[in-house]
Amino acid sequence: MKKVLFILSLCTMLLSGMQASAQETQQHNDTTIYTDAEVTELLRNMPNIEVGKGISFQSKDNRYKMTMRLRLQGMVGVTLDDDWGVSKTEASIKRLHLRFDGHVFTPKVAYSIQLGYTPYDAKELPDGGINILRDAMIYYVPSSSWNIGFGQTKLRGGRANINSSSALQFVDRSIVNSQFSIDRDFGIFAEFHNKFGKNFNYAIKASITTGDGRNFTVSQKSGLAYTARVELYPLGKFSSRGEVSEGDFYRESTPKLALAGAFSYNDRAGRVQGQKGSLLVDDNRRSLQSWFADVIFKYQGFAFYTDFMGRLCNSPVVNDDNGNVAQRIYTGWGVNVQASYTFRKNWEVAVRHSSLLPDAATANYEGYKSKNQATVAVSKYFIGHNLKVHADFSYNYATGATSAYLSNERWQARLSVDVGI
Repeated sequence: MKKVLFILSLCTMLLSGMQASAQETQQHNDTTIYTDAEVTELLRNMPNIEVGKGISFQSKDNRYKMTMRLRLQGMVGVTLDDDWGVSKTEASIKRLHLRFDGHVFTPKVAYSIQLGYTPYDAKELPDGGINILRDAMIYYVPSSSWNIGFGQTKLRGGRANINSSSALQFVDRSIVNSQFSIDRDFGIFAEFHNKFGKNFNYAIKASITTGDGRNFTVSQKSGLAYTARVELYPLGKFSSRGEVSEGDFYRESTPKLALAGAFSYNDRAGRVQGQKGSLLVDDNRRSLQSWFADVIFKYQGFAFYTDFMGRLCNSPVVNDDNGNVAQRIYTGWGVNVQASYTFRKNWEVAVRHSSLLPDAATANYEGYKSKNQATVAVSKYFIGHNLKVHADFSYNYATGATSAYLSNERWQARLSVDVGI
């Protein structure tokens, strides 16, 4: 009943905002024309909206607009053991995304839809559903300073989770993000952007969501998830939304810095990683706390990132109905550090080091004190992130583990080609 009332209240709020916006447009003029500059300003701080990309269709009176984008990533990879023998090979279209963004009646009422068609994107849900739908959002954008949205999209947790997979400088995200990411969820999302003085920008982002993850439809005992993130830009905003794309492809002419922190509380989560992972056995529930902190610096082709993230749970051990230990929730923290330089001919060299650091109870269960991955990548950008080639090479190692740990996945080499419109 709590979730039903929550969803009904969200619908009422959103419909009220849309009705007010439509009435405002009607009162001014049915054929109100917004200039390109006004539309760009409205969308500058919109989550998940990119201006000037894809193929757009627009009515003459500018009351309806749809931008369609397509993106695919083909990837081949090989994993080697300690003796340099091949232990695993991969070759597939890893990602195939189709996306629609636009507005209806007025640029103040925007929408964003994203679909994923590969097995990597459309993994089967624990309740048997299919995960083709990635994002489906309706936004009310009264000004460039704030917006409110209703639907399913990424939670504003760590930087790596917010960044689109199309804007990475490695073949994929880090092992730290894979373990601690809170991914997507369904609910209400709000953002507020402003500045102090001439250059100090800041943003506050928050959401109240179901806590069950994307496309999860059945939940009876779970509570809600509450997420908040604060971003500070003491030297001004990045060029071309550089805060949500890796590397410094646009070569910032002045130093740019971003500092951010986020916290998420998932009340009575029903899955081992909150919004993702397998179901807890025998209908168990655990409340999870996830925290994030990150720093971004860019200047004249050089980019530096560091991410810290972790998970807390008061009772990480999950027993079955017979009292036996059936599952353990991964608790602890991780750190990811990466740096890169983009040359003027759009070649880029990047390095990354990632470490998972479980707490004592989780370490005993996992069998290591830390799990680490060191990666070096070389990329060529032909048309920015819309046409690029990545090649990366990783070394995996652990501390406080048995000699056999990670022996079958010591080395990893991958190559990917990304194409997008």
